[in-house]
Amino acid sequence: MIRSILAAAMLGISCLGAAQAGPAYPDRPITLLIPYPPGGSADMLARPLGAELQRKWGQPVVLEYKPGAGGTIASAQLARAKPDGHTLLMVLAAHAINPSLYPSLPYDTRRDFAPVSLAATLPMLVAAPLATPADTVGELIAYGKSHPGKLSFASAGNGNTSHLAAEMFKNQTGADMMHVPYKGSGPAVVALLGGEVSLMFDSISTSLPQVRAGKLKAIAVTGERRSPLLPDVPTVAETVPGFVVNGWYGVLAPAGTPPAIVDTLSRGIAEALAVPALKQQVEGYGYEIVGSTSDEFARHIDRELAAWKKAVETSGARLN
Repeated sequence: MIRSILAAAMLGISCLGAAQAGPAYPDRPITLLIPYPPGGSADMLARPLGAELQRKWGQPVVLEYKPGAGGTIASAQLARAKPDGHTLLMVLAAHAINPSLYPSLPYDTRRDFAPVSLAATLPMLVAAPLATPADTVGELIAYGKSHPGKLSFASAGNGNTSHLAAEMFKNQTGADMMHVPYKGSGPAVVALLGGEVSLMFDSISTSLPQVRAGKLKAIAVTGERRSPLLPDVPTVAETVPGFVVNGWYGVLAPAGTPPAIVDTLSRGIAEALAVPALKQQVEGYGYEIVGSTSDEFARHIDRELAAWKKAVETSGARLN
């Protein structure tokens, strides 16, 4: 009799737990917001990652492009989304730059989001037209100091990573370089190819094809170590100790997303990035795979917020 009562009680608890647990996640399509237009460096990572997650989970991963205002439009949309893990956002370093760049944002960079995973990092490439009178970092610094007003650098816009990285370089080396902002990386690279500017701190994924085609020269990379794609090209830090600037790509969920779902997402992204075919594809573009935990990504964001705040203040960049 007692055994029957206990069995019935355990069955009731089991059923209650199942009812509370609800359907397995994910149980419908996932929307991954991309804060920039198709074809950029975020897209080059998000497409293969989304396809692998779709294969893994059996649910469509739909990329929705929400460009504009340095990524803040997409971030604001995620902050308002239902925290059930079915709306996510891929963010770049701009996510940590924007709080210092804009006088106000329609969201709180740390409070309104749940960090999921730092997916990958991407070093920058100091690329220049063949006619630029410097082939090394040392020569670039020397020319900039001895020829004030002669060097110019392109950027994808005021406050963009390409702008702030060059400003950091100026401040650390004393090289004189004039900033020429463009409306996006595409027009900036076109200007670079046309010789309108002397150099650009650009994403390695977008400049590398032009270097391989012999249309631009690679002066240095900005990562901690040389890129396997350009093993003969030195890092900036080999000449300017401590100078390291990496772009990065991570995934956020809305604040309030259940920890179990955040963990499922984090583990799923890490497993997807470890798939050999995907890893080979994205590393071929210059990305360095990470696939971090939620806590690791949160700490990374905090470090980046502090670092870019200093860079923005030094540059004097400000957007309305």
